[in-house]
Amino acid sequence: MSNAWKIYILAIVSFLVGTSENIIAGILDKVAADTGISVAAAGQLITVFSLAFAFGTPILMALTGRVGRKQLLIYSLSIFVIGNAIAAIIPGFGFLITSRIISALSTGVFVVTSLTVASKLAPAERQGSAIATLVMGFSTSLIIGVPLGRVIASSYDWKLIFGGIGILGILAIFLIIYVIPSTTGEEPVPLRKQLALLRQPRIAIALSITFFWILGYSIVYTYISPFLLQITGMNEQGVSIGLFAFGIASLIGSKFGGFSTDKWGVARTLISGMLVHAVVLLSLSISAHSAVIVFPLLMLWAFSAWSSGPTQQYYLISLAPEASGIMLSLNTSILQLAMAAGAGIGGFAIEQISLASISWIGAAGVAVAGGTAAVSLGLSRFRARAQSRIQLEESQRTAAN
Repeated sequence: MSNAWKIYILAIVSFLVGTSENIIAGILDKVAADTGISVAAAGQLITVFSLAFAFGTPILMALTGRVGRKQLLIYSLSIFVIGNAIAAIIPGFGFLITSRIISALSTGVFVVTSLTVASKLAPAERQGSAIATLVMGFSTSLIIGVPLGRVIASSYDWKLIFGGIGILGILAIFLIIYVIPSTTGEEPVPLRKQLALLRQPRIAIALSITFFWILGYSIVYTYISPFLLQITGMNEQGVSIGLFAFGIASLIGSKFGGFSTDKWGVARTLISGMLVHAVVLLSLSISAHSAVIVFPLLMLWAFSAWSSGPTQQYYLISLAPEASGIMLSLNTSILQLAMAAGAGIGGFAIEQISLASISWIGAAGVAVAGGTAAVSLGLSRFRARAQSRIQLEESQRTAAN
């Protein structure tokens, strides 16, 4: 089997873990009604997941550094199955919280490991597209997993979703066993060394792009189902169709992001994507009560938001190619912290301002990300020109001597 197909296999499994992570946003109102809590309180299931993901992933990746990458994929998926089984079988909001924590830790390890494996399987000139392929797996969970989960939750019981994900997780383990080649582990990287990268201003600024971009996205996406039901006035079928359209656009956006990065570069792809993302969320705030306008805006929002994913990860790897695994781990942690913060801020906004306010608040977050991207990329270009000038002067002195 060619390496390209192996990367697609990882993307298929990424679809599964992505569905487990993203599905809560699609069924938030159902979970809230069944457990007897408010929608804002149910939204904190995303906060808990993201915090466990953010803080647990770097620690677990450091502790499992010497474990073979294939074995680590298998171990993480095994724990992932257990986490989803708890959500499906054991009742109570407390056990649901426990399930989200277990699923988050296993998902974090799988995501970082699969991104590392995919980047090594791909040739150097195709790494951007390889990362985009894995992001496509997560995007596909929005296309199929989230809207399908919405239909199941409306017709049957939302717990069936997690039971099904657990069963598919077992099948995914066997798929990894037979398809992904065995590779040796890496020298464990102490957490102190991982965090040391954050002391470099250019890396800290670049990671802040991820934080504000996902913060703005999460503020809106966490509560998108109640937003469409209560503000836009869609019915259950309309929400499912809207989520399906959102997912298709996110898939196209992630693939476009990888293609655009390889063809036109990071700067054009990232900054233009952030700009469109912010404008669309602001337009969503203005046109929230019109389903006719909201529907295409949902698709444009998904396209622009997900086009930034592979581009940002490629950019971060380029800043520290000798520590690509650490950079991917840090970026994933920052992303999840932003998801947690977005869910929290969105919940606060719903209770203190209004449900309709989340879209313009989210737009503000993405606008900050776009401005930060322009600054970060400008500094990178300035540093590259300065380094080239120094090298030219040194070569001229050498030639003169």
